[in-house]
Amino acid sequence: MKVLFAASESTPFIKTGGLADVIGALPKELLNSGVDVRVILPKYRGIAQQYRDAMEHIGEVYIQLGWRRQYCGIERIIHEGIPIYFIDNEYYFGRDNVYGYMDDGERFSFFNKAILQVIRELDFQADVVHCHDWHTAMIPLLLEADYRHDPFYAKMRTVFTIHNLLYQGVFPYDMLNDLMGLGNRYYLGVEYYGNASFMKAGISYSNHVTTVSPTYAREIQTSHYGYGLEGLLTSLGDKLSGIINGIDAESYNPANDPYIHSTYQTNLDEKRENKIALQKELNLPVAPKIPLIAMVTRLVDSKGLDLLVRTLDELLHYDEVQVVILGTGDAIYEQWFREAAKRYPNKLSSQITFNEGLSRKCYAASDIFLMPSKFEPCGISQLLALRYGSIPVVRETGGLNDTVHAYNEFTGEGNGFTFSDFNAHDMLHTIRRAVSFYHQPKHWRKVTNNAFSGDYSWGVSAREYIDIYEQVIEQ
Repeated sequence: MKVLFAASESTPFIKTGGLADVIGALPKELLNSGVDVRVILPKYRGIAQQYRDAMEHIGEVYIQLGWRRQYCGIERIIHEGIPIYFIDNEYYFGRDNVYGYMDDGERFSFFNKAILQVIRELDFQADVVHCHDWHTAMIPLLLEADYRHDPFYAKMRTVFTIHNLLYQGVFPYDMLNDLMGLGNRYYLGVEYYGNASFMKAGISYSNHVTTVSPTYAREIQTSHYGYGLEGLLTSLGDKLSGIINGIDAESYNPANDPYIHSTYQTNLDEKRENKIALQKELNLPVAPKIPLIAMVTRLVDSKGLDLLVRTLDELLHYDEVQVVILGTGDAIYEQWFREAAKRYPNKLSSQITFNEGLSRKCYAASDIFLMPSKFEPCGISQLLALRYGSIPVVRETGGLNDTVHAYNEFTGEGNGFTFSDFNAHDMLHTIRRAVSFYHQPKHWRKVTNNAFSGDYSWGVSAREYIDIYEQVIEQ
């Protein structure tokens, strides 16, 4: 089976969010299962020099983008046994940031067209092109519109994965005519309130659609989470699947993580050494018996930060806890947490930055991990927290609902603490419930054992993707 992953980012080359973690980890698991898997990405300026120096130039083509004839270099790295191809065009990708430009529609139209042309240049006749999020969502449509008559592409199938439906890649409809020459033949499959939605095209024209958790697959079929596409998504029926993400369990392993102060497996005394080290590093009082609550997150509205803003003073004033916030995002949240740390210097550390090493220290040091998201298609942070024995407190939405199960003190089942309504004091009550069990060693040992014993790797999910690939190939 030959599968090409088409995506806009991947660890370790370039990362802005969880998409990169998926593209960096899932192909490795597929390779272990015998799939001939390859990955294709843009060659961004932000890719570290060590990887740029290792790239081998293997060819070049020219892409016709409306009246524009654009250069497309093809670079290659073999990374952990997987061929990674990079689309080289300085005009589109030689920029300081990955996204956020006025011509993003043109940039990723070029990327979509380039991928289909480059496949032939590589002579990689993929059985399945697996497209991820809006940045590669035009590939299924372009395949139908321009390539089906060609024997090389005739049997090629597409799977499209929605990582976050909120970001759809919506651009003026005339742009499709200008850049791709599609005219009005495919109007109904891409039109979105008078504009064109790349995301809608991926959903409409791929052979199968997946999203990153079973609960999110159900949620996006409702008006609250569907962003105008709920009708289309509901019409897919069995063509829509929810498959939970995994993590790279080899890289994220407290038994050998080079970033953390003290490695451990399931021993809470050894884990506690990380708490003491982090308290010292962040100038918090060294108090190993006080529960340490961590958030490692983008500081944006969707992460449920309004709930924390509403209740943090109450929590820190009345409760004997320490809190660490790590992340960057909207200026209003950054400033609020900075000021809160000044009010509670002995209880709150606000680290308005992002640092991979510090994030791992937070997972290893914390007792409780807070994730009260408004919505969360899958979420990686709660899986990392569970891997490191930091017990999640989450809202029951998306992948959080599928991976974190409320602790039941009577049966001993459950690996975290949950609440359902987007309500600040429901969250506060759930935090306090977690803290109360933290002070009951018998229960805390049970819930942490449940967390440590979970399988958060890609193994099961990779098998589900292979099943879907086999289904679409047989169509």
